[in-house]
Amino acid sequence: MNGERVKMGIMGLDDMLGGGLIPGSICSIIGTYGTGKTTFSLEFAWEGLKKGENVIYISLEEREERIVTYMQQKGWDVKPYLNRSLYVIKLDPTDFNLANNRIKNELPKLIEEVKAHRVVIDPISLFEDLFTTDFERRQEMFRFVEGLRDKKCTIMMTSETDRDNVFASRHALIEYLSDTVILLRYVRPSDLTDVHLALEVVKMRMSAHSREIKPYELMQDQVLVYSEANVF
Repeated sequence: MNGERVKMGIMGLDDMLGGGLIPGSICSIIGTYGTGKTTFSLEFAWEGLKKGENVIYISLEEREERIVTYMQQKGWDVKPYLNRSLYVIKLDPTDFNLANNRIKNELPKLIEEVKAHRVVIDPISLFEDLFTTDFERRQEMFRFVEGLRDKKCTIMMTSETDRDNVFASRHALIEYLSDTVILLRYVRPSDLTDVHLALEVVKMRMSAHSREIKPYELMQDQVLVYSEANVF
């Protein structure tokens, strides 16, 4: 598919994605703790702000001020964007009715009101946890994702991996609903050597993409994906 791509703003990763994400698509970042899911999301949000786009950042783990602090610690001056083109919202996943209502009903309205170009939900797996049965979870998530597609914005969602399968999300659902899936994981050549971080673009609809596993590094001010290197 041709046309302008939505840049992730992460050196090396955009190359692996054929230039970036497809506009209006849904991307999932899946990984275990410490692999940098939130860092990838923040980079995605910051890249949009730099391009003059409106960004909504929904956090189900961290308070608003913590998200802003993380961005400032990277050397990014986000204050001029707050509540103008950057909207950071904290949801309490322990309050089912409130979180469910705000994500399913209020978020689509907010996207329209602020004319959001990019939306981050970090992590979507805590929203998935709200549902008690697999049937209800699949049904509600399908409706939610299909509703977001109508808003014409580019969505990024993060998810923890399943406890017993590092190649799948916690509920093994969001990767089927997403257009692009990026898997983050640790690679341990042996118990006596350094641990490496590696990523893989597992899936990308409507676009050619790299299928190689590439090392990456979480720096203080940026993420570097070594798209020309091998993991070992």
